[in-house]
Amino acid sequence: MLISTKEDLARIIDQTLLKPDATEEDVRRFCREAARHNFASVFVNPFYTDLAFRLLEDSSVRVGTTVGFPLGASTSAVKCFEARDAIERGAREIDMVLNIGALKSGNVDAVQRDIYGVMGAIREKEIEGEVGPITVKVIIEACYLTDEEKRIACRVIEEAGADFVKTSTGLGPGGATVHDVRLLRKYLRSKVGVKASGGIRTLEQCLEMLKAGANRIGTSSGVEIMKEFEDLPASARRWTSARTFG
Repeated sequence: MLISTKEDLARIIDQTLLKPDATEEDVRRFCREAARHNFASVFVNPFYTDLAFRLLEDSSVRVGTTVGFPLGASTSAVKCFEARDAIERGAREIDMVLNIGALKSGNVDAVQRDIYGVMGAIREKEIEGEVGPITVKVIIEACYLTDEEKRIACRVIEEAGADFVKTSTGLGPGGATVHDVRLLRKYLRSKVGVKASGGIRTLEQCLEMLKAGANRIGTSSGVEIMKEFEDLPASARRWTSARTFG
C-alpha cells in the first residue's frame, strides 16, 4: 500500500501498553488516544483486556493481548487457557510467544505442538463464540535465534496457520532490525505478515521497517510517530510499504 495519509499510517500500527505498572487511568487515556488516531489495534496486559474492549467497542480499533509473554516458556496448556480467556474478555488479536528454549534445543516437535495447540484453542473460540476472525501473531524473539532457527520458526508458524510472524517482545536484549524483517519476509509466503516490534520509536524507524517488508508495526510510541507524520509537509508524505494484513 501507499502511505500518503495519516490514516494509512495508523492502519499499520499496533499501539502498545504492556508496562507492568500501567494503571487503569493509563489504559483509559491510552485507549482514548488510540481511538482518536484510529490505530489498527491496541495491545494491553491481559488483566486490562476487558476494560480496553469496553472502551473501544464503538470504534474500529481492535483489542489485542499477549499469550506466553514474554518468555514463551509456559506450558501449552497454560497458553491455551490464556488465549481462550483473552478472547472471552474481548481480545481479537493475540500475540503469542513461541517456546524459544525448545527451538534453541532443536525440539521442533515441541514448538509445533505448542503453536498448533494455541491455534486450535483460538479457532475453537471463534466457532463457539461467533466472535469473528482472531488475528494471531507468533513472536519469535529474533535476538536469541540464528538465521537458520528463524527459518525453521517461520516454517512452523506458517504451517500452523498464524497470520503474522513478529520479531520481538520488546523486552529481550534486542528489538526489531531491518535484517530480521527482510529475512522473515524472505522466508514467509506473501499470505503471512511480518510484524516489526521492539525499539521502534520514530517515524524514520517505522518507515525503515515497512520498506524492509513489515506489514505491521508494534510500538508504544504510535502517538509520537503520528505527530511526526502530521508535522511533515504534504509533499514529503509518500512512502510505499508492503501490503497490509489482518
